[in-house]
Amino acid sequence: MAKVSRAAPGIRRSAAARGRTQKARAAHNRTVGLMGRALQLLPFTETQLHKAFLALIFAAILGAAWAIASMTGATTVAGAEAARVAANAGFRVRHVKVTGTRRMNELTVYERALAQKDQPMPTLDLEALRAGLLTLPWVADARVSRQLPDTLAIDIVERREHAVLAKPDRLVLIDAEGHELEPISAEKAKGKLMISGPGAKRMIAELDTLLNTAPALKAQVAAAEWVGNRRWNLTFKTGQLLALPEGDRASAALVRFAKLDGANRLLGGRVAAIDMRIPGQAAFRCKDGPCSALALGTMAETGVEQN
Repeated sequence: MAKVSRAAPGIRRSAAARGRTQKARAAHNRTVGLMGRALQLLPFTETQLHKAFLALIFAAILGAAWAIASMTGATTVAGAEAARVAANAGFRVRHVKVTGTRRMNELTVYERALAQKDQPMPTLDLEALRAGLLTLPWVADARVSRQLPDTLAIDIVERREHAVLAKPDRLVLIDAEGHELEPISAEKAKGKLMISGPGAKRMIAELDTLLNTAPALKAQVAAAEWVGNRRWNLTFKTGQLLALPEGDRASAALVRFAKLDGANRLLGGRVAAIDMRIPGQAAFRCKDGPCSALALGTMAETGVEQN
């Protein structure tokens, strides 16, 4: 009887394993081929892509470490230690340099800055120091910076004096925005534009606009009084008074007065006061009584009244 020989079980398993390996290798080759073709379409190389993935992983690890350190307070300890090391290495405030001060008292700036003396440079709160300097009356702006290794630099931008505000009990220098700068004596206030009247400080910009409509008269104005919270009285360096109407009519009245003065030389003459509050009219009061035609010269403008 003939016998049929069969392959040993081990041989069959080996053949099956080789078949699976060949299939896996073929699938891997197809996948790698697809990935290779995809990478070829990208604007960077496989090496660059690998480095980018490593950077992302590293950033994720750092972020997790920082979050853990923040929750445990380790960052505060590390920052304090870094500041101590920097200070020991000479990076601490030993000198303060102030520039830009011309009118204000420079010592007031040093008083604020010297509070930072011997502070480690890394822990300086420059924004807080700047905010404190901005509260000083003369300071319009302040630039604060570190000059390593040991200097705190402060550059002050001062406000500019514009006029003198007459208060009931004192005189105060103010800038063009009405900010009060410092008290001033009557002697030092001479020759400066004097502003008075309740609420006048808020109307400085409006007054400047008004005076700019008559440049020839602007330099001759010695004082301006804000009357009744609605209009201006101007006093010239000659001592003569000009009463202006309220609102937008003030500019037109001032220009009209400038023309009258140009034609009749009113400033410096016998006229003591000019009232232009009534539209189209100008009322005059002379220093020594009623204004005569001789006192007014040959003025022929209609609407002129003599008081």
